[in-house]
Amino acid sequence: MKNFLFSRHRLEIFCLIFSVLPLTIQAQSQPHKITGTVSDNSGVLPGVSIIIKNSQTATISNGNGGYTIEAKPTDTLVFSFIGYKTQYITVNNQTKINVILQDDATQLQEVKVNAGYYSVKEKERTGSIAKVSSKDIEKQPVTNVIAVMQGRMAGVEVTQDSGAPGGAFQIKIRGQNSLRADGNQPLYIIDGVSYSSETIGSLNTSGMMPTMTSPLNSINPSDIESIEILKDADATAIYGSRGANGVVLITTKKGKSDKTVFSVNASTGVASVTKKLDLMNTQEYLAMRAQAFANDGITTYPDYAYDINGTWSQDRYTDWQEELIGGTAEINNLQASVSGGSKNTQYLLSGNTRLETTVYPKAFKYRKSAAHFSMNHTADNNRFKLNFSANYTAQNNNQPATDLTAVSRTLAPNAPALYDANGSLNWENSTWDNPLALLESEFFSKIKDFNANAVLSYNILPNLQLKTSLGYTDLRSNESNTQPSTMYNPAYGLGSEISGISNNITSRTSWIAEPQINGNWNLGKAKVEALLGTTFQSQITNRLFQSGFGFSSNSLIHDIASANLKAIDLSDEAVYNYQAVFARINYNYDSRYILNITGRRDGSSRFGPGKQFANFGAVGAAWVFSEEKLLQGNSILSFGKLRTSYGTTGNDQIGDYQFLDTYVSSGNTYQGTIGLQPIRLFNPEFGWETNKKFEAALEAGFFQDRIFLTSAYYNNRSTNQLVGIPLPGTTGFQTLQGNLDATVQNTGLEFTLASKNIAGNDFSWTTNFNISFNRNKLLSYPGLETSPYANTYVVGQSVNIVKLYHYTGFNPLTNLYEFEDVNNDGQITSLADRQTIANLSPKYFGGLQNNLRYKNLQLDFLFHFVKQQSFGYMPGVPGTAVNQLSEVSHQQLPFTSGANGEVIAAYYRYGLSDAALQDASFVRLKNVSLTYDIPLKTKDLKCQLYFQGQNLLTFTPYNSGDPEFKFSGYLPPLRVFTTGVKLTL
Repeated sequence: MKNFLFSRHRLEIFCLIFSVLPLTIQAQSQPHKITGTVSDNSGVLPGVSIIIKNSQTATISNGNGGYTIEAKPTDTLVFSFIGYKTQYITVNNQTKINVILQDDATQLQEVKVNAGYYSVKEKERTGSIAKVSSKDIEKQPVTNVIAVMQGRMAGVEVTQDSGAPGGAFQIKIRGQNSLRADGNQPLYIIDGVSYSSETIGSLNTSGMMPTMTSPLNSINPSDIESIEILKDADATAIYGSRGANGVVLITTKKGKSDKTVFSVNASTGVASVTKKLDLMNTQEYLAMRAQAFANDGITTYPDYAYDINGTWSQDRYTDWQEELIGGTAEINNLQASVSGGSKNTQYLLSGNTRLETTVYPKAFKYRKSAAHFSMNHTADNNRFKLNFSANYTAQNNNQPATDLTAVSRTLAPNAPALYDANGSLNWENSTWDNPLALLESEFFSKIKDFNANAVLSYNILPNLQLKTSLGYTDLRSNESNTQPSTMYNPAYGLGSEISGISNNITSRTSWIAEPQINGNWNLGKAKVEALLGTTFQSQITNRLFQSGFGFSSNSLIHDIASANLKAIDLSDEAVYNYQAVFARINYNYDSRYILNITGRRDGSSRFGPGKQFANFGAVGAAWVFSEEKLLQGNSILSFGKLRTSYGTTGNDQIGDYQFLDTYVSSGNTYQGTIGLQPIRLFNPEFGWETNKKFEAALEAGFFQDRIFLTSAYYNNRSTNQLVGIPLPGTTGFQTLQGNLDATVQNTGLEFTLASKNIAGNDFSWTTNFNISFNRNKLLSYPGLETSPYANTYVVGQSVNIVKLYHYTGFNPLTNLYEFEDVNNDGQITSLADRQTIANLSPKYFGGLQNNLRYKNLQLDFLFHFVKQQSFGYMPGVPGTAVNQLSEVSHQQLPFTSGANGEVIAAYYRYGLSDAALQDASFVRLKNVSLTYDIPLKTKDLKCQLYFQGQNLLTFTPYNSGDPEFKFSGYLPPLRVFTTGVKLTL
């Protein structure tokens, strides 16, 4: 009975198990929906691949990092993304799985970088390529694409021309190669289309800008996905004659395969001058003026000395810097985009508008609006692909034609008030020129720029692809500078008959077509890639510069037809045709030994017969020594590569028709016909500038690349310089455009260091540091002593030098500055005694960037530093009616009211002496970005708040204004603060 009961009990248990088991098995095998988000230490990650292990079921994360997938509890989800460690997570009974991917040092080497005509893995590149991504671009409240590179790239020196809205930037990649100031611009490529950086407009119409208008303002930073800088011969030789000064590759944003995503980004900000000069107050200024007249033996102040003879109040004080350039500019920016698509077709459409005012007393505005569209399509069989992108930008800029910065620093502190009791401009009985009257003269600029590109590719075989890149650009610029009669004192009785306008209209259109064939073959452990292509390009530039004078009314000043006197000062059309064939062969053995060979044969219409074609090429090699068996598996060195390159590139930045006999209208009429006059002589030997480049570099990663160091040495030599060769005056011409056997050398060292200091789920900290040392030298210049540049250049010195007097001290007996008489002839003369050399090139420059993240809060800041010297602020002879630095009142200086010619001559020699040099080195908190991702319950809406700052703090011994700024008397860079919100749905 006992055995029976036991058996019966056991039977019931078995029955229960067998009855439940099918239900359990069924539950375990039943798929259910799983949702979640994928992110890294910086934020959400779109495009992450989520696959059910050992199955074909997969999805990718959307633009918000979210995903949805159906899986069984027994399944394992595999999360993978290039540059991150793959994560495996068992589903179990979870319905929500959020994943934070960690950087994978080894995988980061697999990320591809854009090299122009081809892309290459970071690990396997043989050339020198620096990159800035959209993550860094979006953190900067700037409107010019060049500004985003400042302090972030080794070997890339960026300076700002003006703090005024629409101001240009100068960029030098590894120094100055050409003796011509306009021959050092890099080549710009936007989505495969070359973009001309040649200035538009005219110095006669540029107004307050120290340089002519740059077309690069048309590129909208908000539409940029990445910027790559190609620096060495291996990276630039494939661009041949246009790559001597480096290549800037700009890739715009593209759509992604996902659900439709809407994004709106709105910000508002303010800007002001970074630093005002410490100038004399009224008491210090009047004391200086009194001493100056006393030194000149003048006891009765002249009638025109209104500042000190009692005409103007002796107690009045105005901070003219505050009054004229101390305002607050407003900046408003709005960006909106929609993107989405399917597996085969993706699209992106975005629009942007930006409005900036100025720091001047009058309301001036700069408005820039842009639209961007891109579409990618892939056929179902993946053999045909189409990529299309288009950008359109419209700029309207209204600025004063005269920069008030100079007058704000020189005007007497007791000068009269700007307005009279009636609120009108105060002319104080014609005793001064009211500076606000200068604002009546205005600079107007309207620029419309269109850029489009299409890339069609077809895989005729699995390893053979045909591709064609087509591009078109169209730029229209219309700028004017007005001088109405209202800018003059009404007491002069001048009417609109003296009003004038200068107008410059420029149009530039170009097209480019580049058919290519690409192939790749695997030969055991070896891999071979080949590229062959051609380039056909044409550019037409039309310019019309005209002026008008005398209008019946100032309201008609923009209608030149209404002028009494009209003149066409320039009307021309320039055609630039360019053809080339290029090739690349890359041999890669076992991802360890890499050889890259590039070549290009160029033809340009800018050179004379027989000189229109030239060959350029380079060889690059790399050894990934960390792949050697001896070093594999060690815990310290995670990556190591040696690379080197040598090659030649060219420079054809000399303008059109420089080798031809050129004539312009003389403007003189003879027997009813306007004649022509020659301005340039024919030179059939006019050929290319050539730049020979050598580089050797070491890249090393330590502790799974948590510390990554790159060090590079380069030596570039630019020969066959295109300069003006002096001619005897009897020829009627000053120079002949031609090639000079002068050689300019740039050598340097570059170091970059990237470190992942802390990499946690809640907190992370990364640091990026770069520093560059460039040494520029003029190696040879035949006939320099008899050339117009004899007092400009010195063989063996930098091309960016000045020759100076050597200051020996102040003589209290003569009350004069004294200088070294180098040739001991008893006289101080410019040619003989200006022999002290001052190098104005930076000794080194770089940047330090840190990124800190704590959960949803992220802080990013960049310090930019430069070691350099520059001239101090010298507004005019101390003692004349020009305000000075406050420190001048405490120094023993030769003051004169203007009557002592010896003091005046000594002052100007002082300004051209080594005593006028100052240490202009600086460390600047260039950029700060603070963002906060608001945690919301809904997954479909993302909200980010941010604060951004530019040029916040500057540490420098320089006391003469902004140490970065190169143009004295013009508005320096501004300090900018912006706040904004970004919504993504």
